[in-house]
Amino acid sequence: MYQDGQPAANLSQNVGKEEKEHYDRVVAHSKQSQMRSPWMREGSDKPPVARLRSAGAMVKGKLLTTPSRMLKLILPLSTKDVNKDRKDVEPLALLVHPQQPLSYLERLIQSELPVIKNENGNDKIPAVHFRAQDLGEEAISPDHRGPDEESEDYNFEHSEDFKIDGKTERTGKLNESGEVTAPKPVNPAKEPDPEHPNFVRWSPSTEIGDFIRDAARGKEFSVDIEGAPEPIYVAVPSFADRTYYLRMRLRKTAKQISALADIKSECDKLAHKSAQRVAQGGFAVLVGWWGSVYVLTFQTDLGWDVMEPVTYLVGLSTLIGGYMWFLYHNREVSYRSAMNFTVSKRQDKLYQLKGFDVSKWDGLVEEGNRLRREIKMVAEEYDVDWDEAKEAGDEKVAKALRNERKKKQMAKDDEDEEGKKRKKSKEEDDDDD
Repeated sequence: MYQDGQPAANLSQNVGKEEKEHYDRVVAHSKQSQMRSPWMREGSDKPPVARLRSAGAMVKGKLLTTPSRMLKLILPLSTKDVNKDRKDVEPLALLVHPQQPLSYLERLIQSELPVIKNENGNDKIPAVHFRAQDLGEEAISPDHRGPDEESEDYNFEHSEDFKIDGKTERTGKLNESGEVTAPKPVNPAKEPDPEHPNFVRWSPSTEIGDFIRDAARGKEFSVDIEGAPEPIYVAVPSFADRTYYLRMRLRKTAKQISALADIKSECDKLAHKSAQRVAQGGFAVLVGWWGSVYVLTFQTDLGWDVMEPVTYLVGLSTLIGGYMWFLYHNREVSYRSAMNFTVSKRQDKLYQLKGFDVSKWDGLVEEGNRLRREIKMVAEEYDVDWDEAKEAGDEKVAKALRNERKKKQMAKDDEDEEGKKRKKSKEEDDDDD
């Protein structure tokens, strides 16, 4: 063999530096190509659908709350596949309102499911049912049957429990021999789950909020999908989870109210003291006027003949002036009305002087009462005692919210009373006609 016109034996057999670098580049390139080739990896001879179960796969649903008081339902739905529990299956998130019926949620889930074949080979939409554990007194359980039910329910071993209007009913079908048989199940291969006893199906007309309230006792409910190998169990949020955002917003609002309550309390005290000083000054003026009239009448030459018309004119002028003042300010003629007017005027001046924003205060108090009312409603749904003082964090905050509620209630009562008076006056006018 010749190379460059010389025999190979005459050439140098030592590997040079450039040749080593070339060899290293070729080896590195080959390794990178091998790593990029999926068919060269370990286990590449197995099809993708035969992959092992992923420990992090989502097999249960979740029910979460949102800041907008909506409910977010997350379900691990997927199309037909060999591995139902793979981690790459994207869960489905649905936003629903607690006042919407279960039928609305059923339609949302059905719209995301593939069609299945019925007995005739035709396509149909899978049926979706919602079940929750029945922990009431009427819960149907083989271990809690009365003596009269023992002889009648011995054939109800595969029957279906159905809950509507808060009452649990057991449905079945009578055969020709008079024995009670169970309705044909949606999934014939599915057996009752011993870990979830007393699960009953709820009517689609039930509101989602009522269903969640009852399901919260068992801490979870199930979504049964026709054709699915097993139901999807969904964890129900507790009262603390359901009201988390509401309580956080209430705490934030309470802190802002507490910061402004000190300024408002100081201004209110100063305003009431000023109004009291004005009232005391008015009393001093009346006493001084009485003393002046006494001295001028009995200790001077003016006498009663002169002082009588003077006192009459001064008293009448004061009465007319006070009446005109009430008319001008459009207020009720009373001492309380005059005192409230004086206090409010002084409060406005002090608020401006201290930098207190009245509109911000009113908005915070209204927001606090609204959040409190919503949390109370959820507490009634879950039948729990909610500690309002713990969330308010301060007695002055609770007092401010309570005073605002009393003020609104008094205004509502006055409006109702005024409406009754107008209605009664109108009825009397109609009777006169």
